[in-house]
This record gives sequence, structure tokens and C-alpha cells, in this order.
Amino acid sequence: MKKLSGLSLGLLLITSTLTQAQTKDPVVEGIVKEATENSQLEKLAHELMDVIGPRLVGSPQMQQANDWAVAKYKEWSISAKNEKWGEWRGWERGASHIDMVYPRVKSLEGTQLAWSPSTGGKTVTAEVIIIPDLADSVAFAKWLPSVKGKFVMTSMLQPTGRPDYNWQEFATKESFDKMKKERDAQTEAWTKRIAKTGYNGRTLPAALEKAGAAGVVGSLWSKGFGVNKIFGASTKKIPTVDIALEDYSLLYRLAESGHTPKISVKADSKENGLVPTFNTIAEIKGSTNPEEYVILSAHFDSWDGGTGATDNGTGTLTMMEAMRILKKVYPNPKRTILVGHWGSEEQGLNGSRAFVEDHPEIVKNIQAVFNQDNGTGRVVNLSGQGFLNAYDYLTRWLSKVPDAIKAPIETKFPGAPGAGGSDFASFVAAGAPAFSLSSLNWSYGNYTWHTNRDTYDKIVFDDVRSNAILAAIMAYQASEDPARTSREKSVLPSNAKGEPGVWPAVKSPTRKGGVE
Repeated sequence: MKKLSGLSLGLLLITSTLTQAQTKDPVVEGIVKEATENSQLEKLAHELMDVIGPRLVGSPQMQQANDWAVAKYKEWSISAKNEKWGEWRGWERGASHIDMVYPRVKSLEGTQLAWSPSTGGKTVTAEVIIIPDLADSVAFAKWLPSVKGKFVMTSMLQPTGRPDYNWQEFATKESFDKMKKERDAQTEAWTKRIAKTGYNGRTLPAALEKAGAAGVVGSLWSKGFGVNKIFGASTKKIPTVDIALEDYSLLYRLAESGHTPKISVKADSKENGLVPTFNTIAEIKGSTNPEEYVILSAHFDSWDGGTGATDNGTGTLTMMEAMRILKKVYPNPKRTILVGHWGSEEQGLNGSRAFVEDHPEIVKNIQAVFNQDNGTGRVVNLSGQGFLNAYDYLTRWLSKVPDAIKAPIETKFPGAPGAGGSDFASFVAAGAPAFSLSSLNWSYGNYTWHTNRDTYDKIVFDDVRSNAILAAIMAYQASEDPARTSREKSVLPSNAKGEPGVWPAVKSPTRKGGVE
């Protein structure tokens, strides 16, 4: 008898654990076996996150990712295409170099925001100043000309760079409470300071730009060690950069103490005009009821401070791997199994809303949609989304899932219909039974959601593998179920005003984005 290696023995034990105590089903067993013994997740993750990188809508990397996914599906003998749904401002990120040059020299951690104007190949060096605390908008208007030729800091100085959990572990209760009280007061004061300018966080950069500022400098701390949120710029001619809390705080203290810090910024980027935007759609055609659909769903785009690994690279990997496995072990489903990799979710569910709007013939024949979007963790929550009889079919399908994957999942029926947050909501609004496979947190909100740290190394592959198995089995069960799913809606509770609850309305996508 051939001696098994440690890896082989481990895979056999995982497969055995996942399938034990389940009714023998060769398809379920095949799904588990393929997922555990021939996983493609690490390879797919490397190609998507490391090689292609972030997938900002309208960027060349987004188009590259669309084409990559189509090619990958075709490798697996799955029909796939890129389906245009709109156009977006095309923008290509270049390198960012940000350095403090006075009162001493220090390279700063930071980057330009998405869609930031470039510095035209030049390095811009200028003094850094802080938005002052003035009496009102009249006083601010008088001060505004003084920004000419300077970088203007528009974010509050954080009183601590330590996350609250670090304070809770090591500080005295009195010290922690004092810090929180001071931070709350400081936050309130800063909010009032900005309000008194007569502008808000979105309109203030444009006012500074018009007044001749050299650039806008911010720091959107994500309340964790070394992590900032990276979103989009609202300036048209001058660069907008985000600087890490530690370096931003240094500049702020120097400016506040009168040491007139100077920084040099070189921000390379390229405008590419309006470019087409796509959803990547792949399908395994149904053999009995091809006009009925089971949809696996995940948004494909990301913000570009990191590489979009957990938002939503892991959801993408989950659905790609589920489709690969299904094609191999269940190549002739009764209903068509379709996967949608949606574009521009981050700007308002645009890709999935466009699909719903463009394909009423599919939407009316949806058996179920399974969407995954909130990080790398294993699925632990499943809501009925307000569909009255969702408990019937979802629990029936879940009963076929291995105990090790099913046991942590808390269900809530009938639940409430999601009005936004991710792409399942586009289908729910249209009355189609669509469900979020909601994941364990893994510090998603602070550390990877829309941050500069959302990278390959944050992926927990065992959890993603579990989710791929779950998605594949649920799609298989939904395809095989002899009954069509009920779309009957529950009566929604009244709102705070006593008015009857209302089902979310269908919303049209933004078809031309990033332009005035």
C-alpha cells in the first residue's frame, strides 16, 4: 500500500469531515472533493490581485480583469462574455511620490486618490497649511486667497493612532474614557470648523482649487494600525492625496506649531476619456429548463488603494471556483446556472442594476441569486430578504450542505429586503429571490474594506474554499429543485412614523459616470 503524504492525508480528512453525516449524493461529494483536492483559489487570487491588481471602474485594469475572466471561463469550457452596460471616466493610476522636504527630509506614506489630476510630470513643492477655525463663511472667504500655491490639509488631527481595541487591552479605564471624550470633542469641533467655511467635505476641495491651492491633502484613517480608506478625488486640476495617519499627524503638528512644513508631490495619472464598462457573464446552460436561472453573483470592481482582495476579490474567487467545480461535477444542470461579475458596484450597484434593467426575461425566471461581498470570512448569516416562503426552499437546500460548513450559518426568516449595500439588492428590488451569503468579519470594516491594506495576504483561503463549496451546492440544489421558488413578499413592519413598510424600489443605473 502506498504511504500517503501528510498533505494527501490532510485533504482526505477534510473531505471526510465535510461529507460525514450527509445523505450520500455523488454531486455533493464531487463538489467537496474537487474543492479540497484541486482548488484553484490561490492561483486565481494571484493572477487577479497580484498581476492585474485593483479594478477601479473605467481603469485599464478593470478591462484587463474582464478579459481575464472570460478567458479563464473558456479554459474551463464555460461560455462567457463581456456585456457592455455603460461608460465611465477612464483614468489610469500612476506612481505617487510624497516627501517632506522641510524642516527635515522624510519620505511620506501616501497616495493620490482615484481620479486625481496629475502634476503633469512635474514635482510640486509647497508649504502645507491647515484649514483655520474661523468665525463663519464670510471670514473663510476672506482667508481663502491665502491658499494660493500651498497644499491645504483638510482632515482632523487624530488624537491617537492606536485602535480602540489596543486601548481597551492596555489602558486604564480612566485613560481610555478620557481619550474617547477628548476625541469626541475634537471631532465635533472639526465638523463645526468645516461647516463654518460654508462648504462640506465634497465641495471644499473645489473651492481650494479655484483659489489657487497647489493641492489638497487629507487622511481618512480607518481606525486600525497603518490603514486608511482610499476613495476618489473631487478636484479637476490639482492633485488630491491621502497621507497615512502617522505622517499626516507629523505635518499637522509642525504646521500648527509654526514650523511651516513643506512637501513635494509628484502624482502621475492619465485621463483616457469615456471608456466602455462591462459585466462579465458566464453560464452553464440548463438541460431541462434552460429558460430558468440560478445566478451566482459578485461585484468585480474595487477601489484602488489596495488590490481589492477582500472587496470583492474573494467574492469573485468564490463564484469563479464554484462555477469551475460545477462544470466539472455537474455539467448538465436542469436550470441554467449563470454567474454575474458586476461592474461599478462601488459607485451604486450600477452593473447589476443595468443587468436587471436590460434582462427582464431573465429576472422574471430567476430561481435564486446567491451573492457574496463582505470579505474573506466563511459564511455565517443568511436572511430570507423578506420573501415569505424563503425558509422553505433555503433550509431544504442548506440541508444538503456538509455540517462543518452549514453549522455556523444563522438564518433569519423572512428577514427584511435589502435596499442597498451589495448587488443582491438590485434583484430583490425587482422581486427576484436574491440572497446575501454574509461572512464572518475578520476585521473587514477597519482593515480591508476600501483600504490601502486590502491585499492578497489578507485572504483566508480555507474560508473562501468553504464558501465556494457552499455556493456550488446551493446552486446545484436550486437547479435540481422540481418546484419554482415562491416570490411572495412578507408584510413589512411599519416605520418609526407608523407608516406601512414599503418594498425597495427598482433603481436605474448610472450609465455614464465620472463626468459632469
